Amino acid sequence: MNQDNSSEYRFNLTVTDIKQYVYCPRIIYYTYVLPVNKKPTFKMEHGKDRHLEIDRLEKRRKLVSYGFEEGERIFHLPVYSERLGLSGLIDMVIEFKKGKLREYYPVEFKNTVHQIQQNHKYQLVAYAMLLEEHYNKPVRRGFIYTIPNKDIQVVTITDSMRIYVKKVISAIYNMIKREKFPEARSVRRCWDCEYKNYCKDMR
Repeated sequence: MNQDNSSEYRFNLTVTDIKQYVYCPRIIYYTYVLPVNKKPTFKMEHGKDRHLEIDRLEKRRKLVSYGFEEGERIFHLPVYSERLGLSGLIDMVIEFKKGKLREYYPVEFKNTVHQIQQNHKYQLVAYAMLLEEHYNKPVRRGFIYTIPNKDIQVVTITDSMRIYVKKVISAIYNMIKREKFPEARSVRRCWDCEYKNYCKDMR
């Protein structure tokens, strides 16, 4: 990925943009370069309802599920980094307190029964990076909670993953600046994509 993102094309991206680019860069193309009307899928609408339900249930669940005996939950925390040009809204943050020690862990809820994909992991990494700036504390791991099967996956946040997120940000800026139509990440992913009617691969 080319990292030549000039200052003239710097504007605020969202963590969702990171997730979508890793899934397929054409989603970002149709968002910023050639905006089109997209029809919300059943999966998207159903996911919103399940998120509301998990918020309600999560308030009653003990943190031992995440490996903590004590701590506090912070729901829907807005985070922003001017340095990265990135903003987001974290589903939940676990704040662990012990004496003067304060540690923070991002949690993402996913309404899927399938294996967690790379785009979900890098979405979590981007949130961790924003959380580090928000609290000025290192964030070394986070969690992805899959709603249907109530499974919690621990994701270790590494330096190489942080570097990759920065490369993705640069790649997004470069694609927007050059207005270049990107290759699909994988045609197998196109069948349930809200943009499939606009891609020549599916015609």
